[in-house]
Amino acid sequence: MIDPTTIGFGAAGFGHNALDALALATNHGRTRCVNAENPTGGKGTAATAASKLGPSRKGSPCIQTVKAGESVTLMDVDGPGVIRHIWMTVTDRTSPTGPNVLRNLILECYWDGEESPSVQCPIGDFFCCGHAQACRINSIPIMVVPNRGFNCYFAMPFEHARIVLRNDHNEDVPAFFYQIDYTEYDGLPADAMRFHAQWRRERVTELARDYVVLDGVHGRGAYVGTYLALTALESRWWGEGEFKMYIDGDDRYPTWCSTGAEDYFGGAWSFADFDGNGHMSERTFTGPYLGFPFYSQQLAANRESAYWDINTPVTRGLYRWHIPDPIYFDSDLRVEWQQIGTEEAGNFERQDDVASVAYWYQLEPHAPFAPIGDRHFRQPR
Repeated sequence: MIDPTTIGFGAAGFGHNALDALALATNHGRTRCVNAENPTGGKGTAATAASKLGPSRKGSPCIQTVKAGESVTLMDVDGPGVIRHIWMTVTDRTSPTGPNVLRNLILECYWDGEESPSVQCPIGDFFCCGHAQACRINSIPIMVVPNRGFNCYFAMPFEHARIVLRNDHNEDVPAFFYQIDYTEYDGLPADAMRFHAQWRRERVTELARDYVVLDGVHGRGAYVGTYLALTALESRWWGEGEFKMYIDGDDRYPTWCSTGAEDYFGGAWSFADFDGNGHMSERTFTGPYLGFPFYSQQLAANRESAYWDINTPVTRGLYRWHIPDPIYFDSDLRVEWQQIGTEEAGNFERQDDVASVAYWYQLEPHAPFAPIGDRHFRQPR
C-alpha cells in the first residue's frame, strides 16, 4: 500500500490548504439558492416561470415592484444551513426612486425563529456604500462591482433563515434583484455562532463623548468588522480619534485600542498623497481587509453637476475587517470611536455626523437593537 504521506496527503499536505476543501468529496453539503426564480429554495424548483420566450426562459428575474411602506420576504427556509453569498441590486440614482433609496431599503435577517432581527441595516451601508452613494468595493467579505452589484460573502449559519427587505422609501421601487446562495447540511456544530450587523447614526455627535459603534452585546462572540460613513461638520483633519474595544467587563478603560482613525483603517498621515506640484490630497483605496473607498470631495472634482458641489459637507466612507484578527469576547463587548481632530494648535474635540455598521458573530440570544429611525433621520446631508 502506498503511504499517502509520501505523496503530499499527510498531516502537512493535501487538505490543509484553504482551497483544498473544494476537492474533498466528504461533508460538502447540498447546494441551494433563493431568488425570484426560486423563492422557496427548493430542489428542482428553480426557473419554472415562463416568459414571452417560453417556459423556463427568464420568467421571473426580479421582484417586480416593492411598494413604499411594504416589506417583502426574500428568504424563508429551514436548515440547518449556511448562507455563503448574497447578491443584490436596485435601480440607479437617475431613476425615479431618487438618490436616497440605498438608505431607505432596510435589510433585516432573523435566525432560528427570533422576533428581533440579528441584522438591521440600510442596504447601502451594509455593503459599505453609505451616504446613499454606491462606490466600488473590492474586499474579502464585501464587493460592490462595478456599479451597484452588491455582494456579501460573510458565512451566516442558521437553523431557520428569514430575510426581509423593508421599503422605507417615499416611492415604490420598480425592480429589486437578488440572489442568496446557501449550503444545506444535516446538522451544525453546537458552537456555530450567528451573524449580526447593526446600523447606527448620530447626526451631530456630542462634544467630548465617544461615538458608540456598538454596545449592549452580551454572550460569547467575535467582532469582525466596522464600516464608517462620516460627514464632516467641522473643518481641519478629522481622524485623530481612537477606536476602542471594551471587552469582558472593561469599565473606564478598554483592553484594545487603535492609535487614530486613519491608523485603524490601515492608512497613515491623513491618507495623504502628493501630486507633482507638491499639493496634498486624500487618496482613496480598497483592499481585502480595509479600505477608504469613498471621498465626496474627490468625486466632486470629477463632476460638473451642482449636485456634487464641493461646498457641501465632505463625506467619507471607510471599512475595516477583523477577519485575520477578530476581537474575541466571552461575556460582553462595547465599541467606541473618539471624535478628535487636529489643527495647528494641536488636537481638539469635534462634532460630526457619524453613521456606522458593526459586524459581529455571537451565540444567541442577542439583545434587541434600538430603532433604526425613519427616512428623515437617515437622510444623508
